[in-house]
Amino acid sequence: MEATNVGAVKRHDTSTGNFGVALSVLATLFFMWGFCTVLNDVLVPHLKAVFEMNYVQTMLIQFVFFLSYFVFALPSAKIIEWIGYKGAIIAGLAIMACGCLLFIPAAGFTSFPPSYPVFLSAFFVLAAGITLLQVAANPYVAVLGPEKTSSSRLNLVQAFNSLGTVVAPIFGGMLILSRTTSGTVAAGTTVSLAQRIGDAQAVQLPYFGIAIVLLLIAGLIWATALPQISTQPENAEQARDTLWRHKILVLGVVAIFVYVGAEVSIGSFLISYITSPHISAMTSTEAARYLSYYWGGAMVGRFAGAALMRWISPSIILGFNCFVAGVLIVASMVLVGPPAMWAILLVGLCNSIMFPTIFTLAIRGLGPLTGRGSAALIMAIFGGALVPLLQGAVADRAGVTISFLAPLVCYLYILYFARRSYQGGSAQPA
Repeated sequence: MEATNVGAVKRHDTSTGNFGVALSVLATLFFMWGFCTVLNDVLVPHLKAVFEMNYVQTMLIQFVFFLSYFVFALPSAKIIEWIGYKGAIIAGLAIMACGCLLFIPAAGFTSFPPSYPVFLSAFFVLAAGITLLQVAANPYVAVLGPEKTSSSRLNLVQAFNSLGTVVAPIFGGMLILSRTTSGTVAAGTTVSLAQRIGDAQAVQLPYFGIAIVLLLIAGLIWATALPQISTQPENAEQARDTLWRHKILVLGVVAIFVYVGAEVSIGSFLISYITSPHISAMTSTEAARYLSYYWGGAMVGRFAGAALMRWISPSIILGFNCFVAGVLIVASMVLVGPPAMWAILLVGLCNSIMFPTIFTLAIRGLGPLTGRGSAALIMAIFGGALVPLLQGAVADRAGVTISFLAPLVCYLYILYFARRSYQGGSAQPA
């Protein structure tokens, strides 16, 4: 076995006997947190109908979910330092399972307004587990092999994350929405309390099943011999090191913030954009089907990106994708009809490699600070809650089309980050 020291982190080459096994097991983690995250998109309209809420009340689901990333990212780094990457991954899966099990009592209440906070608590706990998984698993995959192929590996396993986002809506539609009445009756139709209680309870069995799967994966991780990665400094100089001395990491935190914000913001406005008179005559229901092209493009792009990054610098591919995304957004703003619609949908394909590539470029060379650097990057996912608000403010004043200037500025910053990461190499201290 050949290993290369990067600070206190030993990088395991692909010749390591259990490398393939470890990567395969870790891919299941990425699938499950992608699955659980996008399943929220099914529950948002479902719970809106069940609790007869307005949009502001319903959006508390996404706000609470993203808030958990912000709250638990840094504590997750401490947990990794205490129990290691493998222990943190197991703990993250267990916390996710607890969050899923909370949906059972939440759906069992017969007094509806008081039970909604229990649902929000379940989302918060579920996201806390996903946060710990992300802080632990993303850097673990990045250092589980040669540094030059770290972006390729993370894009590969992130593709399984995208697969989870594709499967989740199908699962939710079959096992949750198809068993309810609240979301299928005509507008203005009165739904009885008994029917709404029954609809709420439709989430119990699916989430119980998900909890069992998560616990089984935790057991599989526990039984799998994963390579050990140190989280402790090797010398006094490393012990004195701080995150803020690593300029590429600091730039990467901002890049993750604006990337997630741009991705979520575009997805949030797609239906309104597609149904605009100068784009199409589709109804909202018809336009919703085109969302799969936007989010599905990430899965295809990540598999392709994982292959290309073995021969082309990740910074170059990231910069190219940002440039094309910017061109497509401008095209969607100046064109009309189907060309404009497909221009904005293709931005999803450009998004595919951005998160894992920014992540691996930002943590390169952090050594024992990798866990904390990962936490700072995961905390930046909170951009998904704030950038859409900015685009919404622009849309209220200038229209949906012009509002895409907000994500355009985000991609311009990521292009700047790609250029700096290519020039700066590893994230060495300033």
